[in-house]
Amino acid sequence: MTQSAGGIRFILNDREIALDTLQPTATLLDFLRLEKRLTGTKEGCAEGDCGACTVLVGRLAGNDLVYESVNACIRFTGSLNATHVVTVEHLAASDGTLHPVQQAMVDYHGSQCGFCTPGFVMSLYGLWLSKDNPSRADIEKTLQGNLCRCTGYEPIVKAAEAVAAARPDAVFDPIVKVRKDIIARLSAIRSTQTIRMGSEDATLIVPGTAADLAEALFDHPQATIIAGSTDVGLWVTKQMRALNPVIFINGLEDLQFIREMDGGILIGAGVSYSAAFSAISARYPAFGRMLDRLGGEQVRNMGTIGGNVANGSPIGDTPPPLIALGASVNLRSKAGERTVPLESYFIDYGRQDRRPGEFVESIFVPDLPTGDHFAVYKISKRRDEDISALCGAFRIALDSFNIVTSARIAFGGMAGTPKRAEHVEAALIGKPWTEETVQAAQAAFDLDYQPLTDWRATAEYRILTAKNLLLRFLLETAGQQAELVRFEVTA
Repeated sequence: MTQSAGGIRFILNDREIALDTLQPTATLLDFLRLEKRLTGTKEGCAEGDCGACTVLVGRLAGNDLVYESVNACIRFTGSLNATHVVTVEHLAASDGTLHPVQQAMVDYHGSQCGFCTPGFVMSLYGLWLSKDNPSRADIEKTLQGNLCRCTGYEPIVKAAEAVAAARPDAVFDPIVKVRKDIIARLSAIRSTQTIRMGSEDATLIVPGTAADLAEALFDHPQATIIAGSTDVGLWVTKQMRALNPVIFINGLEDLQFIREMDGGILIGAGVSYSAAFSAISARYPAFGRMLDRLGGEQVRNMGTIGGNVANGSPIGDTPPPLIALGASVNLRSKAGERTVPLESYFIDYGRQDRRPGEFVESIFVPDLPTGDHFAVYKISKRRDEDISALCGAFRIALDSFNIVTSARIAFGGMAGTPKRAEHVEAALIGKPWTEETVQAAQAAFDLDYQPLTDWRATAEYRILTAKNLLLRFLLETAGQQAELVRFEVTA
């Protein structure tokens, strides 16, 4: 494993930052506010929910430069090597002229108390950079991760609509005019050497390749691997946990791939939800619709499918549809590789079939066979940017006589792990796909799941909702309109 002595290097607005010492759990938000006094970026929730801390992080993708909105409160500074961090202070011209996005917020009264405003501006600026003439739906999707208690959002949306037609290269812009220069500077910083910083009590590692990651885990099997930090970030900001050593893999290009293969797609563990959206939506539209509700835009830009799987949370949103689709996970270590069915990867609460030194390298998702019916339902108190009370994925195959020939049903939020409903499946297979069959099979949910009661939902609500979702799936596959009473809007 080749070591680099250069430390963490990145560009902050227009200046290059070089950090030779850094705590593994130091957040970008604290670095901006406490060390650089860039206080436009606010701390609201410290858990990636409110968006007041939104900044843009630009990263090299091949020879291109991609900017994404992220939550600085749960983004660790050690994950920023070879990136360009842009804060709200960088938008206005040197003479004080506001950027068009900022000016539109003034003109359309998009700010009241002002605390959340910098985060909204940065989210809208990210959209303005990346998409010409965005629709209202695009704007609303961009703002899923930004909360405001004052304006009711409509003035902010109107400001975004007003500025949407403006071209980034038609006006002053702090990124567009120096984009080539930033690419050159980041290319000079980027390296395949492994960065190792800190002491025995606080070690930070940024591997240069997947082989280096395997080597680092061989040396430090107890290390915490951090990709998007959308969950691990809260371990630090809410639980005050000390993590050591920490291995950052978000910049590891070896894990950032999507390969179209015979019979399915192979998704690298480092691929974010946003980056995977197009490929998943094209092959599994119901899965794609659910991804649109997984966190806000900032969370989808940071979080990875591999991290969602590796973390093993019982309420992770991607495992249920992946299990229903028959996905498998490829595990890698210094000793070699092995592949296991995803459903067997989850052993118990907090336990996964991952040996010391192993990491999730990729997930293979088989194609949905022609004629199979597939649906994903996310149940949450709030439609957008909320954690699931439960998430169910359903897949069945029918023969020409409307008989169920195969069934795969998986739920999150119903057990200590993402789990298949094997008794329900058995109650369906070989039976006609009718309401009578479904009603009889609903009783089998009590054999498959004994959910808990928590602040998201009661056990009774969860089991009843799971049963009703099976009925909804029947009605939808039969082309009927489901008229189910429920407490939230599903996917």
